[in-house]
Amino acid sequence: MSTQAPAFIRFEPIYQTRVWGGRVLASRFGRELPDRENPYGESWEISAREEADSEVVGGPLAGKTLRELWSDPELKLLIFGSKAPEGERFPLLCKILDARDKLSIQVHPPASVADELGGEPKTEVWYIAHADPGAELYVGVEPGIDEAAFREALEAGTAEKAVHAIPVVTGQHIFIPSGRLHAIGAGLLIYEIQQNSDTTYRVYDWNRIGLDGKPRDLHVEESLKCIDFSDVTPGMDAAVGNLICECEHFRLERHALGEGESLDAVIGGRFAIVTVVGGELNAGDETFVEGDFLMVSASQKTELRSAGAEVLLTTWP
Repeated sequence: MSTQAPAFIRFEPIYQTRVWGGRVLASRFGRELPDRENPYGESWEISAREEADSEVVGGPLAGKTLRELWSDPELKLLIFGSKAPEGERFPLLCKILDARDKLSIQVHPPASVADELGGEPKTEVWYIAHADPGAELYVGVEPGIDEAAFREALEAGTAEKAVHAIPVVTGQHIFIPSGRLHAIGAGLLIYEIQQNSDTTYRVYDWNRIGLDGKPRDLHVEESLKCIDFSDVTPGMDAAVGNLICECEHFRLERHALGEGESLDAVIGGRFAIVTVVGGELNAGDETFVEGDFLMVSASQKTELRSAGAEVLLTTWP
């Protein structure tokens, strides 16, 4: 096995159709989607799911999957560094979400009930890459809403009135721990960093029909076991310097780089997943632009320099 990892690694995106999605991944980022008709709501940029395993594009590791990189002890140390957590699978999942319509009101199971429900905990953070005027997120509950009141609202088909709506603008962010009731509103493009989990319990879907012409499945009883009803009228989060958020699963930073500034200066020898928010990063014939994700090895310098780039860095806590 190779004793040297590449400085940075690109992966092939994995696109997912969603009833609430659109075509912004093509119109804004110039990407070629799998077809010309379907609404694509998610691009899984870095994924080690068994059903969606990211494949390396270009370089000496081309064709290898993220699961293969993580399972090779030598490559794991070189790429992910000595702070990488133990475990059989890469613990993070990075996505771009294109919400042209509202997502379902949903919740992810906390660790305390995930096993009982047969699911996986999922904590995540959303960075608002673009918000149309008037766009909203739905997070937490309104005052006076407990489990009984929420159940009544569900039965009446008015659950949206029980969920707290937050107006949002481009560049904001919010942390979504497992157990927090939430939904993404229409007109939002979001970079999502999350635990490697795909367990979502939909509790209300706006009385909508799915792509197959049928109402989508709901998971009301599972949801009610997960929702934190003490999470009343939360707001958007505020960064502390460059730090957007840190939890036991990941650390997320935002950096604005001056013209010609080295990406290595802000990474500082760490493993990192880099998301380009604006501008460009360049090294030789390699260029990364808005919406691009790349993985940076802990053991190498990238030699990437900024052309007025703003980036997100996801790394180990």
